[in-house]
Amino acid sequence: MLKIVFLIVTMTLSGSLGAYFFKKASSSADRLINVIFKPALYAGCSFYVLGAILNIIVLKDLPYTVVLPLTAITYIWTLIISYRILDEKITRRKIIGVILILVGSFLLCAKIPL
Repeated sequence: MLKIVFLIVTMTLSGSLGAYFFKKASSSADRLINVIFKPALYAGCSFYVLGAILNIIVLKDLPYTVVLPLTAITYIWTLIISYRILDEKITRRKIIGVILILVGSFLLCAKIPL
């Protein structure tokens, strides 16, 4: 089960890093066509593909109704990356929103022993 937990954490971190690199690629280009030539775009795609592959691997061992709610862990990584790397402000509303998403995910997965 430790392997599954590791895969889920890595999968969700990959998704969040993919989004970060997409943000980086898009914010440094003045026109959309210029985004195509940014290395950050390809880094984002690579992280998304890695996350998708790990998702497939996890789905072999856990039901879809468990795996999909667990992808909400991505919101935690996004909050951390936004704060640490992008210097975004973390508001009380954002924290409450993430907590509610995680509580909902936990309620959907509660019958699965981890």
